[in-house]
Amino acid sequence: RQQYDKPLQVIEGPLMGGMNVVGDLFGAGKMFLPQVIKSARVMKKAVAVLIPFMEAEKAAKLEAMLEAGEAGDVEDLNAGTFVIATVKGDVHDIGKNIVAVVLGCNNYKVIDLGVMTPVEKIIESAKEHKADIVGLSGLITPSLDEMVYVAQKFEKEGLKVPLLIGGATTSKMHTAVKIAPRYNAPVIHVLDASRSVTVVASLLDENKKEDYMDDIAEEYEELREEHYAGLEQRRP
Repeated sequence: RQQYDKPLQVIEGPLMGGMNVVGDLFGAGKMFLPQVIKSARVMKKAVAVLIPFMEAEKAAKLEAMLEAGEAGDVEDLNAGTFVIATVKGDVHDIGKNIVAVVLGCNNYKVIDLGVMTPVEKIIESAKEHKADIVGLSGLITPSLDEMVYVAQKFEKEGLKVPLLIGGATTSKMHTAVKIAPRYNAPVIHVLDASRSVTVVASLLDENKKEDYMDDIAEEYEELREEHYAGLEQRRP
């Protein structure tokens, strides 16, 4: 930790770098799920060591801003509200917890619903807290179907809150083909926790969000075309 100026840099640098290698190996079939889970547990322990340092740093920053008159109270510093949950049927929370820590350190109000979260609770929380964005996390393969179901329920409720999708078994292709078409609002796959801040900031920036969402929609449409073209080619 002493090699970096800020504890968050340890997470975004070597720790996420290591998890990215694990993700690449898993995607290539060179590492299996039990090994991924074991690696993620090590990551969780490392983050737990860093959390007190990050909380102290954040508290000092908030105090300095309040004293300087840059904000009237802590709520003025809130960059946006983010509800996050591991979907129903899945007890894995390591990636979700890292996203929560990273966003919290960037002044986002994070409502963490924990694991095994039914869609009704996610929708209720999104409405109650007037969420700007909702994050869905999952590690096991059945979670992919549950995320599709959540998107369908969000659409049925008439919600327009952007959905972020993340987890070891998730992918940009699956998000584009299976989840995004079920929900008439932005649905974006986030490759790893360190990139969540950039995605969230882009979605909440009034000057950039329209172009950003258009770019995502165009990219996902191309992925869908690629997917279905591949299916046609494989037909006898």
